[in-house]
Amino acid sequence: MTTAYWVPLVLLVASNLFMTLAWYGHLKYPSAPLGIVIAVSWGIALVEYCLAVPANRIGHQVYSAAELKTIQEVVTLVVFAVFSVTYLREALTLNHAIGFGFIALGAFFVFRGPF
Repeated sequence: MTTAYWVPLVLLVASNLFMTLAWYGHLKYPSAPLGIVIAVSWGIALVEYCLAVPANRIGHQVYSAAELKTIQEVVTLVVFAVFSVTYLREALTLNHAIGFGFIALGAFFVFRGPF
């Protein structure tokens, strides 16, 4: 297995950690001024882009664009679920699990190949 298979996965996980923090980290600070929240979020998102762009560039050597997007969405859900429970202290419900399961089923079909 070449690095083109696993490096994008590592970079996408790292980029999603930053993006989740940029998009949702401020929710613990509702009194923070919106302008500051936006500026800080953009700074964090810049790091995310610096990881996501190479992930897709490298990954496209071995994955299709649809497969890369699917990987990114599944990683996003997993990172968000952990973040939501650990950082925001929000519970995941059975409805969340079912919804995430349907997304995972969709990912299965993307990687399964043509019928």
